[in-house]
Amino acid sequence: MTSDAGGTSPLDRAAVLTLVSDQLAQILEVTPADIDEDIPFDVLGADSLALIELVEALEESLAGASAGFHIDDEDLEGLGCVRDAVDYVVAKLQLA
Repeated sequence: MTSDAGGTSPLDRAAVLTLVSDQLAQILEVTPADIDEDIPFDVLGADSLALIELVEALEESLAGASAGFHIDDEDLEGLGCVRDAVDYVVAKLQLA
């Protein structure tokens, strides 16, 4: 129901995956190539503080795609790996 008047490229799953991987890589001080979407966050070295940083970065980055985009604390507990986070964001933004 919203139009893309800003002319920005549309978000799809691949774009969300890149965003999540890039943000997490920056937080963990690794390269995005080191981030595999199926490796659990704790195995990647992401503790609860890193995940909070990731959530804050995603909320800031996605604010333009969805006004007031927010990841609930209860939902964060269910995200075990990058794939979970990407699938969550895609569902929350209702991307096909």
